[in-house]
Amino acid sequence: MKRHDIIIIGAGPAGLAAAHAAATHGAQVAIIDDNPLAGGQIWRGGPERQADPRAQQLWRELQAAEHVQWLRQTRVLYSPEAGRLLVQTPTASETLRYSQLIVATGARERLLPFPGWTLPGVTGAGGLQALAKGGYPLQGKRVVVAGSGPLLLAVAATLRDKGAHIVAIVEQAATPALARFVLSLAATPSKIAQALQLARQLKGVPYLRDSYVRSAHGDQALRSVQVQRGGRPEPASLECDYLACGYGLLPNLELAQALGCTTTDGAVHVDEWQHSTVPGIYCAGESTGVGGVDLALAEGRIAGLAASGHVGQAQEAFGRRAHWKKFAARLTRTFALRPELATLADDDTIVCRCEDVRHGELRTHTAWRDAKLQTRCGMGPCQGRICGGATDILYGWRPDAVRLPISPARVSSIID
Repeated sequence: MKRHDIIIIGAGPAGLAAAHAAATHGAQVAIIDDNPLAGGQIWRGGPERQADPRAQQLWRELQAAEHVQWLRQTRVLYSPEAGRLLVQTPTASETLRYSQLIVATGARERLLPFPGWTLPGVTGAGGLQALAKGGYPLQGKRVVVAGSGPLLLAVAATLRDKGAHIVAIVEQAATPALARFVLSLAATPSKIAQALQLARQLKGVPYLRDSYVRSAHGDQALRSVQVQRGGRPEPASLECDYLACGYGLLPNLELAQALGCTTTDGAVHVDEWQHSTVPGIYCAGESTGVGGVDLALAEGRIAGLAASGHVGQAQEAFGRRAHWKKFAARLTRTFALRPELATLADDDTIVCRCEDVRHGELRTHTAWRDAKLQTRCGMGPCQGRICGGATDILYGWRPDAVRLPISPARVSSIID
């Protein structure tokens, strides 16, 4: 049984920042991530390959650190008792002991159901971006990027760079809200530079504001989408091979909840030191509320310093965190989802893809648990990670429990 001063779960920006802060002060650190490469979703493909100099610097210094152990392709199954984690690798399982734990599990896309969203060719926006970064062939393919938030622009830029033809970017936020957001970028000059770079990369791509996808159409695969534009009476039809559609991000809370951490408004509740309600467990990054890479880096640094006992230095990052929390709040206000998105699904539209449960079966229920018992909604392999975000918007439900093990496990791992 291996023991570490600090175990960090998640090797995205928040996890790497936490590891760097703790390791710099001599702590024995282990970083657990279920991917073969560090970087999380933001720095996917490895921090050393990113244009962001902060990613490269963190990677170089962590690689040179003497007290950092990397546990790649490793999943946390559950905590058998306080201070211990049962983890599984592709070939074995083991129990790890820790004095302090930092949860930096990031976020996932929110997908909302509409007629045709299960057709081959319809993906999450970030999902298609990840596939493209991994080498999925998109050369010459027609792609509509739709949903809400700045992620759409980054996705479209990546896909275009990989040879895709971006038919349009479809943003559901209204024009006045977007205009206010653009003006507010004066408070964050680095974001202005990013916006200008994306504008250059996406020159000539139609950007449809105050618009959303009503339905997707095709026989065996996607052929076109119907887009509602503002107050126009009839939707527009856009022919495409792929629809990359995502409505913002949802914090990954399952691990923190399984460890007993309190959540508030869909995020882990933490104090000023990023400490959760469970002694010895800290949380940083998107699991405490979606805010972007800059906020994740600030929170990760605070968590790493606080967990290693250097609260004075952690306090120095409070101002940076507050600055980026204000930016995150502006993002939330600007890209709040419009009520029409909750009305797109018809009775035949599948909501829970794992168990093929349709909207008509679910809308008669009053709570997540009732629907789960009667229809098996949320009981498939994803354990509500996909349909849970949709049922929150459609019916006001959220999954109310976490089933162990948190990740799919071999029987031998649990027996051992």
